[in-house]
Amino acid sequence: MDTGSEGLAGGTPPEGDGGGAPSGEAADAGASDLTDDDLPAEGAPEPDEDPRVLLFMRPGRDRELVAGALSDRFRTDATTDVEALGSAFDCCVFDAHEFNRVAGSIQRRRELAAPVFLPFVLLVNDDAAGPTTESTWDYVDDVVELPVRKRALRTRIGNLVERRRTSLRLAARERKLEETVEDLRLKERAMDEATVGITIAAVDEDGEGDNPLVYTNDEFEALTGYGSEVFGADCRFLQGEDTDPETTATLRAAIDEERPVAVDVLNYRRNGQKFWNRLTIAPIRDAEEEVTHFVGFQTEITERKIRERRLEVMNRVLSHNLRNKMNLISGYTELVRGEIDGGRDEALDALEVIDETADDLMGIAAAVQKLDRTLSGPASTEKSVALRDHLIELRSRVRDRYPEATISFALPDGDPLETTAVGLLTAIEEAVENAVKHNDGPEPRVEVRVGRESPEWLAVEVADDGPGIPDHETQVLDHGETSLNHADRLGIWLIYWVVAKAGGEFAIDTSSEGTTVRLTVPAHPRDGTSSQG
Repeated sequence: MDTGSEGLAGGTPPEGDGGGAPSGEAADAGASDLTDDDLPAEGAPEPDEDPRVLLFMRPGRDRELVAGALSDRFRTDATTDVEALGSAFDCCVFDAHEFNRVAGSIQRRRELAAPVFLPFVLLVNDDAAGPTTESTWDYVDDVVELPVRKRALRTRIGNLVERRRTSLRLAARERKLEETVEDLRLKERAMDEATVGITIAAVDEDGEGDNPLVYTNDEFEALTGYGSEVFGADCRFLQGEDTDPETTATLRAAIDEERPVAVDVLNYRRNGQKFWNRLTIAPIRDAEEEVTHFVGFQTEITERKIRERRLEVMNRVLSHNLRNKMNLISGYTELVRGEIDGGRDEALDALEVIDETADDLMGIAAAVQKLDRTLSGPASTEKSVALRDHLIELRSRVRDRYPEATISFALPDGDPLETTAVGLLTAIEEAVENAVKHNDGPEPRVEVRVGRESPEWLAVEVADDGPGIPDHETQVLDHGETSLNHADRLGIWLIYWVVAKAGGEFAIDTSSEGTTVRLTVPAHPRDGTSSQG
């Protein structure tokens, strides 16, 4: 090295060394020495970590001069051990002799470092035997002819190292992006496969009160019947005629105020079937704490709602009706005791009241058992039932019990009226028996009309010519339970809940000409679902 000129002058290479491409066995030397296990993980460099340059050169003046020229900018390590190629470095510098000896390991080392760039540099002497060939560039990224000025050498090595560092940073970002994408995919799979309905809606940007859907999972589609076709629409399409306006106002207020909210809301499936939905909505905020979306969770709670309502009614029956009946029994029993000596007629009248009251109690017990037996199962069964055949059997049973009554049926021709709705036949039978029992006329008349509002929905009407059901006994369906004048009026609740479990509509129309009970239900309700409670 000429210190005055700050240049590096190469010594005379050994015989056979040159700047050309390696050949023969020399080119393959060490080619199989490197494996994946030998290599360090390629990661982004630490901010304060100096780049490492590996000097794969024979001991001597050239190696010392190159190390001196680079050490003020890079960490340098010198070696001739092929295993060192498996270590972590940012650039490897060869002399011609070592290059020819281990060139086969260079390609393997490049492959194992990919896709991160790993530079290799060959130093050649100006008096080396043979020129540098084109194939040399298949192994190295730069060929530096000696002598060379120290500044030029540092610049050329520095450019390669900076390219290497840029490649490391890009690879680290790509790995981070891949990890982020995989994390998002995992979360999306979790949402897609969740056992509750999940929706994501965007914020209302136009001020019209709409929060358009941008995502729905599979369970939401299974629950509601709506899929990706509703993207861009506000989720209020689930609401219907019987959805409580106060509940929807509560939801709207929470969304406008960007706060979480949870409500029980009556919703409608795509096929019009009602169901109770436990809806929870929460805002999603970005890094600046601005709300960008709302996430919604939908869980069907129809069975819970019906069970709660059943408990209310049963509690009212047990606490009020049974208590009153027991008071009657106790009172008239005392009356019988006091009147036996006073007169036979009065005692017989008291015994008659006791007997009727006991019958009422037995009726209440039977009605409660029937309610539980009918409503404890799911809303639909796997086995389809031909309603037409069962209705014909029902007519025979009712005629045997009430021979004075006239029972007629109006059924569509050629339609077996297949259905999987649980309890529908029981509800129809209850409506027919109530119509006959509560008709004081000598020849009660009941007509059962069954048809289809659509291929998916059945409509059943039970019409009678009786005195009608008192308003206070039908209004409880909308306004809450009150005392029942007759124990068997629990049948009204049974009909109501059968229809509710199927997600249908129930109505009672009473006039001077009689009463019509109307049941509208899906022929094949979704399993485990029902409607209002």
